Amino acid sequence: MDFNEVLLKRESVRNYDPQKPVDIDKLKRILEAGRIAPSASNYQPWEFWLISSPEMLEKVKPCYSRSWIADAPHILVVTGDMDHAWERADGYNSLQTDLAIAMHQMVLTATNEGVGTCWVTNFNPDILRNALGLKESVKVYGITPLGYPRDNYTHRTVIMRKPLEDVVIYK
Repeated sequence: MDFNEVLLKRESVRNYDPQKPVDIDKLKRILEAGRIAPSASNYQPWEFWLISSPEMLEKVKPCYSRSWIADAPHILVVTGDMDHAWERADGYNSLQTDLAIAMHQMVLTATNEGVGTCWVTNFNPDILRNALGLKESVKVYGITPLGYPRDNYTHRTVIMRKPLEDVVIYK
């Protein structure tokens, strides 16, 4: 798939087939895309948690209240350490920017691999912090299920976005 096709094909899947786990080689390619992502001053302040075991999925899935996540065979949790991210002189910490870049690269790679994702930020961080045993300086940035849509899933046909002239300012 060419890059523009990947961008147009990416969608938020909310209908996973729990009987179709993702092949480990595909999962590794997805994770590798995050590993090689750029970060401020190359600090790489991240960890990517691939949750696949039934025991850990039981602990992690309650962090999100929507029922569709229960069928996902894998959950990717993207975390980063505030103490290990680059800081600008005015105090700006680059952690969220770095993690957004890494997560976006993994989501796009998943799309290229034919694996469904849905970037979730409306999760309960305390549940994840306890389930993963995270220290205070580590923040959970986002999660996404990884899996294949059920056979009855209908892929989107229209991308609802503002027109280019509404979002770009030329000077």
